[in-house]
Amino acid sequence: MTSPLRRGVPWVLAAAVAAIIAVMLAPFIGQTPLRFSRVFSMSVPFADNVDAQIFFLARLPRSLAAALVGGTLAAAGVVFQGLLRNALATPYTLGISAGASFGAMFAITFGSAWPVLAWTGVTGASLAGAMLAVLVVYALASARHSGLSTTVLLLAGVTMNSFFSALILFVQYLSDFTETFRALRWLMGDLDVAGYQPIIGALPLIGIALIACVWLARPLNLLSLGADAAATRGVDVRRAQRVAFFSGSLATGAAVSIGGPIGFVGIIVPHLVRLVVGADHRLVLPASFFFGAAFLVVCDVASRTVMAPLELPVGIITAIIGGPFFLWMLIRKKT
Repeated sequence: MTSPLRRGVPWVLAAAVAAIIAVMLAPFIGQTPLRFSRVFSMSVPFADNVDAQIFFLARLPRSLAAALVGGTLAAAGVVFQGLLRNALATPYTLGISAGASFGAMFAITFGSAWPVLAWTGVTGASLAGAMLAVLVVYALASARHSGLSTTVLLLAGVTMNSFFSALILFVQYLSDFTETFRALRWLMGDLDVAGYQPIIGALPLIGIALIACVWLARPLNLLSLGADAAATRGVDVRRAQRVAFFSGSLATGAAVSIGGPIGFVGIIVPHLVRLVVGADHRLVLPASFFFGAAFLVVCDVASRTVMAPLELPVGIITAIIGGPFFLWMLIRKKT
């Protein structure tokens, strides 16, 4: 009889193939049609090849960013749901996104006046805000406990979300119209990246977080039974909780620094994946990463084309899909 793990492997491979196909095809879709032969033509200089410039300088970085952000947020959602043992937890539950958003808002508004902010840019400031939120939440959750208190984690996350939201409103009040418009676009979730630099800058952090997620697969399976049950089966609960918290937070902060706070990916994708491959995190984590990548690439294509020439922030598309899905999850959880 085939084991559940082996039965789930083809679905993981299918999700990986879907992500690769989505990234390859997405740059060819847009208001300006591109010809494959023209994009990869060796006979036309790149400086004179408009199709190649659009493909490699505008659309391909955006598709890669969408895949990286979508996969990272989906994997972070799996980690936080396993850590908190809450099916409705998202990568933004613990205030990481709010901290990153405050950092970005601060850089957009005061970047020209602060040389450090001008050097780090919005991406660097967003990461700094996310790390500040991580340190505060961790300090609160571990202050009086041998491990991480999931209850305190949730309460600290809610508090940090409210606190940073208030700071965002304060900075927004001090900004002018141009800065406010730019910040609002960023807060809606926008994958209009300028080249490959933001991706390259966040890639090492995401890589570290994903390596930690590979190690977390077995501990998360056992932590789902409860901390005491996991400890009796040889899991170092305190270590596993710390790795889960910091890897999920690092992944979330890096993803938000690229595309802003794109919502619902971290809750939609893990639940859809579990319906197909089951609850084993050895399958759920990689399948969620690949499916999340494909999902956000498709959403980004929709944001560029559904109201062309007007371009919608991709966060609007994910919210339109994710809002009803979240309500369905709440109703399903009650019944």
